[in-house]
Amino acid sequence: MDLASNLGGKIEKTEVLSAVEKYEKYHVCYGGQEEERKANYSDMVNKYYDLVTSFYEFGWGESFHFAPRWNGESLRESIKRHEHFLALQLRLQPGQKVLDVGCGIGGPLREISRFSSTSITGLNNNEYQITRGKELNRIAGVDKTCNFIKADFMKMPIPDNTFDAVYAIEATCHAPDAYGCYKEIFRVLKPGQYFAAYEWCMTDSFDPQNSEHQKIKAEIEIGDGLPDIRLTTKCIEALKQAGFEVIWEKDLAANSPLAWYLPLDKSHFSLSSFRLTAVGRLFTKNMVKVLEYVGLAPKGSLRVQDFLEKAAEGLVEGGKKEIFTPMYFFLARKPDSDSN
Repeated sequence: MDLASNLGGKIEKTEVLSAVEKYEKYHVCYGGQEEERKANYSDMVNKYYDLVTSFYEFGWGESFHFAPRWNGESLRESIKRHEHFLALQLRLQPGQKVLDVGCGIGGPLREISRFSSTSITGLNNNEYQITRGKELNRIAGVDKTCNFIKADFMKMPIPDNTFDAVYAIEATCHAPDAYGCYKEIFRVLKPGQYFAAYEWCMTDSFDPQNSEHQKIKAEIEIGDGLPDIRLTTKCIEALKQAGFEVIWEKDLAANSPLAWYLPLDKSHFSLSSFRLTAVGRLFTKNMVKVLEYVGLAPKGSLRVQDFLEKAAEGLVEGGKKEIFTPMYFFLARKPDSDSN
């Protein structure tokens, strides 16, 4: 019953339905505007993660992200490999201090810390996720080397030149302004060190004049707490404007032997990732419906499941049409001499 008892995160159970309604009103499907989402990004994203974290953990486990996948590789294996790849690109060395920007409940943080023998600080602005992450760190035995800071990644309460490496996994897409976010990351990173990320982006195939493309984009935004979804080219522009040298960049979805969206596709069925499949999501929806009806889950829980289902449909269609990617990768370096 963990799913039922934790629904709503830190929101009072009696306030969940009201929070859902306020969250929905930020988005295009309910008449919301991009400017309003950007201006109120902190409130919007906090409401989103209070509402969805239990669903994410129930479906995905502790690492809330996609990954390119080989034939014969399980979803869980591909997610771990994706995290290890990031650590290797950052050239992590034992004992280094690393920052995970937008760390969720810390699944990647724990995996990368154990893989690289580093000390990782997770930065997150959602109190419920940090509380959950601390408990999972204790269970995993990494609570002495890994910790969390509750803060907004647009204004980090961290001194300049603090970290040996910084990474972000499908997290800085929540930023209202990529340049502002990257500039803060640049500031807290030591000179000569690396920043790597997986970004959610619209690709060059996205046509803003195409109504179907816009519908897909809007479904992803409401289902994933995004103020906007920027183009891949905008990420690179923002990195350079912030002062970074871009070492290399690539959409890792482009050459994945198995489609990244496969776990969510209605044509796909898997016992190992059953909860993510269309059948598994229908099972979860009906379970939540019953739990809400009998009062074990707060009112509004089914509405959360509904917009997450809308997100799944948007993600699959965006992936099939190749107008969206959740794994635009880049590796950037802060110059040795900080002249900014």
